[in-house]
This record gives sequence, structure tokens and C-alpha cells, in this order.
Amino acid sequence: MNRITEILKIKYPVIQGPMSWITSAEMVAAISNAGGLGTLGPNAGYNTVTPDPVETAARLREQIKKTRELTDKPFAVNYLLTSTETKKDPYSEEVLKVLVEEKAKNLVVVDFDEINFFEISRLKELGFTIIFRGQTPTAKQAKDAERAGVDILVATGYDEGGTLPTKQVGTMAITKILAEAVNIPVVAAGGIVDRRTANAAMAVGAEGVFVGTRFIVSQECRASERTKQDIIAAKVDDLILVPTDISYWRVTPHKLAKQLNAELNSGGDRDELIEKMKTGGGIKSGMLEGDLDNGTVVVSNAINTITSVMTCEEIINDLMADF
Repeated sequence: MNRITEILKIKYPVIQGPMSWITSAEMVAAISNAGGLGTLGPNAGYNTVTPDPVETAARLREQIKKTRELTDKPFAVNYLLTSTETKKDPYSEEVLKVLVEEKAKNLVVVDFDEINFFEISRLKELGFTIIFRGQTPTAKQAKDAERAGVDILVATGYDEGGTLPTKQVGTMAITKILAEAVNIPVVAAGGIVDRRTANAAMAVGAEGVFVGTRFIVSQECRASERTKQDIIAAKVDDLILVPTDISYWRVTPHKLAKQLNAELNSGGDRDELIEKMKTGGGIKSGMLEGDLDNGTVVVSNAINTITSVMTCEEIINDLMADF
């Protein structure tokens, strides 16, 4: 055991990243049953968008209940830190009600440059265990997060899938920096896909790993089979960047993505390019539905190592072979 497994009461220090659209109760339960910590991400288990905060919360309640039917092990829920002391976000408030009523325990939260002390303090008072991931982590932010009361810190490197940090600091470098800056345990995120990358993260100070892309290519993930095969076939040299509201996504090269990348590199208007991506359907189209030409498939830098679809249990056993 180590501090991660003790805090979360899990067998292995493997936390699944809360990827939008492609998580579900089945996948989360499979990861938790295998000894890791599964996480329900945004729109887990659903294929449509709802603009209603109450319905959003109700959908989450259903997925929490379903996950508990499939596992008696701990799991986490993604929670957005969007409320402040003076302004309450309707979505976050409705979701928080459900989390309290359903007695959820573990939250994966994301914040940007400044720590939301109000939200973290409120969550701690409510008894939640907080796994905190800074969008662009720094030593100062890590220390502020520790002071705010978070339990586990995620060191997100530029090797990750998802919305990239605004600073190009690699996973091993930022993991070492944060592990030396704080006293709370740190998990490494970005390009962690197998035993060697997990061992490398541990060697520079991580006490666990935070994994997204590798779990996309699992039997239990509801991402399109076409998407899974696209990730297996792609190589790191093929990947390109497309703009997001905050930073960039690293994506496999298909019609819309290549168009956006070309326009970005030729000085195209960033806001217009983002709207074009949203019109194409973004992650939902590309990853959930497998519409590779009109959507986007967002991945980490370590895809060369992903060569087959495995069960979540096989993935965790590989990651933790030397633990």
C-alpha cells in the first residue's frame, strides 16, 4: 500500500481520468473492480446534451446508482469548480445536491490558474476526498491547492490527452516539480499507458498514475470501435493540434482536424476555428460516434504503445505489474 491506496481505499494507485462522453457506469465499475479508481466523467452513459441543470444532475444520479449496482468498490465523480462565494453556478449546484444525497465520496476536480478556495473548502466541509488536477500545474498552484485542503494532486504534463496545459512541460518534469513542492501525494498524468511509463512516473516522485487515453482502448469503454482502431493505428508523428477555448487538443489527423490545423497554422481566426470544431461535433462525434472526418479524436503522446484493445483489468494489471 501507499498513501494513494490508503486515502482512496483501493488496491492499486490507478485513477481513471474523467473523459467527456465516453465514460459509463460499466467502464467505471470495471476499473474499480480491477483495483483502480474509476471516474464518472461529463455526460457519462448518455448520447445527448441536456441544457437543463436539474436533468444533468438526474442523469448523474442514475449513473451513480448504476455504478453501485456493478461494484462495491470506491469510485469517483468529476465535479466542475464553477461556483464562487458570490455567484452559484446552476449546474454545479444541482450536481452537488446529488453528490451529497447519494453520499458520493471521491471527486476529481479541475481548476485553472487561481485556486477556488471557496469551493474546495465547501467540498471538504461536506466530507469529500478531493483529487485535484490543475489545467496548467505549477509549484505555486500545487502549494495553494495543498493549503486549500485537497487530498491528492494530479501532475498533468504536456504529454496528456484532453485539453493541453498552456505551458509545454512534460509529464516527468512536472511530476518531479510538484512532488518536491508539496507534502500531499502526487499522481502523474500524461502518456501513462503501461508498466514502463507507470514505473517512470513513480521514479520521479509520483505515488500513483492518472490514466485516460489507455482506457479509451478498453473493451468496457463505450467509445466507438472505429475510434479505438484509429488510436491503435495512429502514431505520435501523425498527431496534430486543434484550438480549444482554453488551449489545444492533440488529435488524430482526419478531415476536419486537418482543416482546422491548416487554418490555425496559416493565421486563421481562433474563435472561428473553435466554432467550426463545435459544429462538427467535437469529441462526441469523433470519439463516441466514430465520425472521424467530422469530429475529433483526442489522445496523449503515448499512442505508439497502445497496440490492442484490452479489458480494464488487463490494463491495470499491466500498469501495476511491478507495484
